[in-house]
Amino acid sequence: MTRAVVLARGLGTRMRARDGDAALTPEQQRAADTGVKAMMPINGHAFLAYVINAIADAGLTEVGLVVAPDHELLRGYFADQPPARVRVSFVVQPEPRGTADAVVAVEPWVRDDPFLVMNADNLYPAAALRDLIGVDGPAFPAFEADDLVATSNIPEERLRGFALVEVDQDGYLRSIVEKPHLPLEDGSRLPPVLGSAVSMNCWKFDARIFQACRDVPVSARGEYELPEAVGLAAARGMRFRAVPARGPVLDLSRRADAADVARRLAGITPWP
Repeated sequence: MTRAVVLARGLGTRMRARDGDAALTPEQQRAADTGVKAMMPINGHAFLAYVINAIADAGLTEVGLVVAPDHELLRGYFADQPPARVRVSFVVQPEPRGTADAVVAVEPWVRDDPFLVMNADNLYPAAALRDLIGVDGPAFPAFEADDLVATSNIPEERLRGFALVEVDQDGYLRSIVEKPHLPLEDGSRLPPVLGSAVSMNCWKFDARIFQACRDVPVSARGEYELPEAVGLAAARGMRFRAVPARGPVLDLSRRADAADVARRLAGITPWP
C-alpha cells in the first residue's frame, strides 16, 4: 500500500468567515481570505506540509491532492518546495459537490490499489495512520471522544460536527451518524458525544467504495457526503474495521484555530 488521498477541494466557508477574535498574521489573513485552509501558514510552513509529513512518516509514498480546477497556489507551493519522501499528484474535482464526489474523482489515480482518504484541514497522528495501513481491508480510526477533547484543539461541541460511530462486538462498523448535533427523526437527540467513538473522516478504502460514492443520495446540506457513502457501502455488505485511535488530531477549519495550532506545532519542521 502506497497511496493517500487528501481532500483539499472544499470552499473553506468557515475559514472565509470573519472573526474579530482570531489573531492572524498578514500572511495568514491572506490565506484565510482564499478559503484554502490547507495553505494556511503555520510557523513558516503551509499546514498541508505537516499533513503530508505525517503521511510520509506513516510509510506512504504517493499523495493525491483533490483540488479545484484553479489550484495554481497549491501547485506552485509544491513546485518550489517538492517533498523529499512522497510524490504529489493533483486530481481535479470539477465542482465542489461534496467529499463522496471527491473520492469518485480519484478512481483513475488509485486504480485498484487500496488507499487512505483524509481531510486537508486535519492533522492526524502518524501512528494512527500506520495502524490503519496495517489492517487487512477497509478500516477507519475510531477516535475516543474524551481523548480528542483532552489532547486536541477540538472542543466537545465541535465534535458534533463530525460523525459518531457504533462498533459491533467483532470490532467492525455497525452504524455511522453524521452531524449528531441535529435532532433525530422522532425529535429525540443522541446521547452526549463524550464516551463515544468518533470518525474524523479518515478512512482506508479499496475500489469497492467508488460505487457507493456514486450512488449515495445528496445530503440535507446539498452535497454528496463521504460518511453517508460509507454507511451505504456498509449496508451493502462492505465491512469496515474500527481501529482504536487516540489523538491529538489538530483541526484547522476556522481562523481562530491558527494560533493554537501554531503553538502546538512549534519546534516541528515538516519534511515530507
